[in-house]
Amino acid sequence: MRSKIVADEVCKRWPNARVEFVLNSHAPYAQSCPYRAHLVDDTPTKHITAVNQLITQFKPDVVIFDASGRKAQLKHANLHGAKVVFISQHRRKRARGMRIERALVTDSHWVVQPEFVIGDINWLDKLKLNLIKREQPIFTGSIFANPTQAEQAALQQLYQVNPKQYLLYSAGSGGHKLKGVLAADLFAQAAQAVFKQTGVPSLMVFGPNYPKALPEFEGVTAIKQLNTDDFINLLDGAKAAVLSGGDTLLQAIALNVPTLAVAVSKDQPSRIKQCTAKHLALGCDPEVGAMSEQVMRLLQEDTAKQLTLQMQQVAEAKGLDICMAEISRLLGYPLCK
Repeated sequence: MRSKIVADEVCKRWPNARVEFVLNSHAPYAQSCPYRAHLVDDTPTKHITAVNQLITQFKPDVVIFDASGRKAQLKHANLHGAKVVFISQHRRKRARGMRIERALVTDSHWVVQPEFVIGDINWLDKLKLNLIKREQPIFTGSIFANPTQAEQAALQQLYQVNPKQYLLYSAGSGGHKLKGVLAADLFAQAAQAVFKQTGVPSLMVFGPNYPKALPEFEGVTAIKQLNTDDFINLLDGAKAAVLSGGDTLLQAIALNVPTLAVAVSKDQPSRIKQCTAKHLALGCDPEVGAMSEQVMRLLQEDTAKQLTLQMQQVAEAKGLDICMAEISRLLGYPLCK
């Protein structure tokens, strides 16, 4: 999805661009990719020869390895004149991208986490990159298409809500369970409890992996799933949000939307802790009572104002613009808008 967002923006800014993907044929998105896709029977990272043959055949100007790719594939792309972009999303992957043999053939390294979450690279890595004359990784933060007033208005009309007068809830993909209970059900119950106390309506995105029929809750509009653009537009137009601790939390911070973050998987508590420690979001345990109580706090004007001021100091929704600026720089193309 992240690569598709980048591809869409490339084609929007440079209409003559030709984009091709290499995908695992077993991945659920393989058959729905809107771009020409070359399918292999496992992750492309493991198909060194096949990917290299495609690079030789296609002769691309840029090859983007999105948290993937063997060293031999990056070297092959570089050897055949392509600008090589490597995307990392956590410290271990970032460290791999900075290994000398990889860094030497990488023209731009994008870190799709904000610096306040992942932290800066250490002095030794900075020295190493300087000695081999390679640029340091660029912090892009979350990559998503910017919301638009027209799309927001259409969605708000569809779901019968008014700008900045509704709450948006999402527990991620919808399949996460907490002590045997679906996290999405807990979020929806909290949404109903808040509506009963405040009268503020909610949109609840249950997620594609939610295994049951969508339930009905007073004051809560149930949505099975949203594409990325629709989600971003509804998030940007919300008064506040209640989200899991995945990418959507970072998107909300980048959009300066006051948010309550609730962990639904093992990898999320540390990210939420970092965000709450910097007063960028509220956090609580995944219990209906605790969530309802914290949402009431989130709706207080002073709390929302403090969170918003802090978010404005550290985060901007500029990730996609940063990526386009890098592609423009690498290829010497004018940065079309």
